[in-house]
Amino acid sequence: MARRHGVPGRRTGVLAAATVLTAALVAGLSGCGTAPWDQPGFNTASATPKKSSTPTPTATITPIVNELATGSTQHELKAGDISLTVTYYSTLSMDQWTAEANKPLSFSMTGKLGTDQGQKIYLSRVSVTPAVGGPTGSLPAPAPLTDQASVAPGYLVKDPYSYSQTFVLPALDPAATSMTLSFTYEILLQSAPDSTDYAKQTATDQLTIAIAQP
Repeated sequence: MARRHGVPGRRTGVLAAATVLTAALVAGLSGCGTAPWDQPGFNTASATPKKSSTPTPTATITPIVNELATGSTQHELKAGDISLTVTYYSTLSMDQWTAEANKPLSFSMTGKLGTDQGQKIYLSRVSVTPAVGGPTGSLPAPAPLTDQASVAPGYLVKDPYSYSQTFVLPALDPAATSMTLSFTYEILLQSAPDSTDYAKQTATDQLTIAIAQP
């Protein structure tokens, strides 16, 4: 009985072809390397950090207060049950209120009682303390000015009577740009009409004036 024998050459060829194909696949895979999307820097979605810009600070201009800019100003003060009306003004125009000038400041005052039983109101003493300001802060200031009543118990200031005074402010530091005047008014109030007993009250006030620049 005849036996069928395979063809040795054909089987050997098939095996060889399979080996070549496998090697090609392996070579192809190893040639791919790392995927492009895994490459460093491929992800463009991550935003490049931006430098934060710090805004340049702008200079702040502080206006200088001048309560006598219109020529005069009126302040309402309280001292216990006493209401005081004080008017400040100057006979020297504001453009002449320079640091080197002698600067006259005038003021007048009158008073009223909230509960008026006929008592009189007197001003026994008034004082003003100057403070001088410049571009970089405080500057040397003139000495305080005072008016002490020359009659006892003081100057009658109950409406319709009034008190008037003028203080002359001397030359200041050339760098001065403003002056603040702190006033203290010492008031005497009769305890009863025609009484020689008095109650003392104090009222304070401030006035700011710009110094004209040459």
